Amino acid sequence: MIKFVYCVRRHPSLSSEDFRKYWLEKHGPLVKSFAQALNAKRYVQSHTLDTPLNGYAQGPRGTIEPYDGITELWWDSAADLASALSTPEGQAANTTLAADEARFCDLPRCSVFFTEEHAIF
Repeated sequence: MIKFVYCVRRHPSLSSEDFRKYWLEKHGPLVKSFAQALNAKRYVQSHTLDTPLNGYAQGPRGTIEPYDGITELWWDSAADLASALSTPEGQAANTTLAADEARFCDLPRCSVFFTEEHAIF
C-alpha cells in the first residue's frame, strides 16, 4: 500500500475548536464521499492533543511547534491512485478536496507527501 500523509496547520482565521470541527464534520464526510472516485481504501484524521506531553517529545529534539493534525489516506498501489486521477471523477475529487482544504488549512504551512510503510513492531 501507499499512503498520502498531510501534515495540517489550521487557517489563522479559525480557532482550534472551529478548525477541528470543520475538519471532522465537514471535510471528513467530503473525503468519504469521494473514496470510490479516488480508489482510496482508508482515511484517518489524527488531531493533535494539547498536552504537556508534547514538551517531553519536542524539548530534547528541538523541533518546531506541532502541526494541528495529520491526515492519512491509503491506496493498494500507486497504480490504483494514478488510475483514479486519470479519470474525470478522480480529477474533480482532487480539485474539490484541495479547494475545501483552503477553507480551513493554512496551505503554505502544511506539508503533503506519499509514503510506504515499513512496520518495525
